[in-house]
Amino acid sequence: MANIRLIHCDRPVLEAILVGNDTLADYLKIEVPEPWTEFGLPAFNYALARIQEAPETTQWWTYLPILEGSNTLVGSCGYKGAPSAEGMVEIGYEVARDFRGQGIATEITRLLVERAFQDTRVNTVQAHTLAERNASVRVLEKNRFVRIKEIHDDTDGLIWQWQLPR
Repeated sequence: MANIRLIHCDRPVLEAILVGNDTLADYLKIEVPEPWTEFGLPAFNYALARIQEAPETTQWWTYLPILEGSNTLVGSCGYKGAPSAEGMVEIGYEVARDFRGQGIATEITRLLVERAFQDTRVNTVQAHTLAERNASVRVLEKNRFVRIKEIHDDTDGLIWQWQLPR
């Protein structure tokens, strides 16, 4: 399995992402491949806006997965906000195309789950996938997530909701 460390994206890291890959590489002292994200800058702008509105939620947004051996950025990941009143957080992740199929998404998911459950408010970690057998489904199954239901999303159409209780 890959050896991944997660770098938390606080305001300065998000600002470096928005300036560009060279700035990000210099700021974090990492290798930044081209391309490394398919989500694109809107996701990072969104996270920056959320932490500017509520700085106490910074840990519940964006992280950068770094492949230890090469000190290379291999995608992005994180949460879609702080725990709900019911104790649920949702995770999301992407792995750069050149790094797929190496167990990286599985390890990222494990690290996000571990980090979430360190907070006693979190009872459940949730994720969504397209409603089809695909790599993301296998990643969630390897991390013991259970498919809860099918729902219709206005953007993605039919999707599956997955959960992992504490």
